[in-house]
Amino acid sequence: MSAQGTPKAADNTAGMSKKTPKGAWTITFLLFLFMLVNFADKIVVGLAGVPIMTDLKLEPEQFGLLGSSFFFLFSISAIVVGFIVNKVPTRWVLLTLAVIWALAQFPMVGTVSFTTLLICRIVLGAGEGPAFSVATHAIYKWFPDEKRTMPTAILSQGSAFGVILAVPALNWIIVNHSWHYAFGALGVVGLIWVAAWLTLGKEGPLEDTRVLAATETKIPYVQLLTSRTFLGCVIATFGAYWALSLGLTWFTPFIVKGLGFSQSQAGFVSILPWVFGATIVILTGWISQVMMARGYTTRISRGVLGSVPLIIGGLILAMMPHVQGAGFQIALLVVGSGLCGAIYVVCPPMLGEFTPASQRGAIIAIYGALYTLSGIIAPNVMGTVIQHAGSMIDGYMTGFTINAVIMVCSGLLGLALLWPNTERARLTRGTAPQAAALKGAVSPT
Repeated sequence: MSAQGTPKAADNTAGMSKKTPKGAWTITFLLFLFMLVNFADKIVVGLAGVPIMTDLKLEPEQFGLLGSSFFFLFSISAIVVGFIVNKVPTRWVLLTLAVIWALAQFPMVGTVSFTTLLICRIVLGAGEGPAFSVATHAIYKWFPDEKRTMPTAILSQGSAFGVILAVPALNWIIVNHSWHYAFGALGVVGLIWVAAWLTLGKEGPLEDTRVLAATETKIPYVQLLTSRTFLGCVIATFGAYWALSLGLTWFTPFIVKGLGFSQSQAGFVSILPWVFGATIVILTGWISQVMMARGYTTRISRGVLGSVPLIIGGLILAMMPHVQGAGFQIALLVVGSGLCGAIYVVCPPMLGEFTPASQRGAIIAIYGALYTLSGIIAPNVMGTVIQHAGSMIDGYMTGFTINAVIMVCSGLLGLALLWPNTERARLTRGTAPQAAALKGAVSPT
């Protein structure tokens, strides 16, 4: 245990001197709600997939394109805004993003064409692309490093609860009124969050972005972006997000058209992966912080803890085509995809370990922009596979098998590459003289 604890103990010394400021958990809760609205916006197209395909007479490939369109500007927007929040207060950036989400929903309330729906989803994706990275950067201004895993887990839970709470409500609107009104309801909820954030949202006091930008020793971006832990985070989360993006777009159509459930039944079945995933995320956050408190390095308490569930989840998902019965197939899909949630909890804190705070917003944003590229690819791949398969159920099973292979491979690569506890020392080797010179230049003494 002592061998595991020594490096981390040194890292924690500075962090232990900082206490969590008053109001940190209020901001965490508001940003949890921010992510809840974010994922409710994402899930609505998948939830209303069958009515949308019926009303607009869409083929599987067209619906796959609609699912992918959300991610067309997602990554570009994430990178651009990531550099902006290195210098601009996150409070105003978060507010702007939420306004975009809300306004993008209202055109769907009336009669729309496929093109209008496609454009609105692209705009929504541009607004939501930076969401998680900016919210994470904002929270890290309220918590020191050794206390960040649990807030990150709670923030990630906004995605699960955005589905768990929104799916029954939105599905009721879809079944009893129209899928058009489901979009309108999300627009109203988005504006309510905007009002709450205007009233209660604040910037974290632990870091002053402008001061850090002027005084903190920087690490060249090329070194940060080619570090093995950064690459490991991108690769591992790419595989996890492949599963998530399929869940957002194709899970409900699979339940209805593939397994024969009604739209009403599918609304309740659709929340099962998110309930299980929420449990995994909270457990991962708690276990990670307990392990760190007991002296484990972040290689173990974050890197291994996040990668292994991804590998196991892929192996479970690979069993789907080989079992009979809708109940067994749903159970494997729920557990296999739900285990992916562990990686989302540990990667942002790992990146925060070795990235200078004045560069952290951009690095977390670029990380998000790269791994969410799977959101463009996965729904399209599934749609193409289904359309060209011998039968619809065969197409779904082939698509989930592809997902399983990607999860296992990305988890194994993550396991090999995630070494955050040694990354900062390697990246900052040789920068100490530069830091000393800078300190002498800016210090009044």
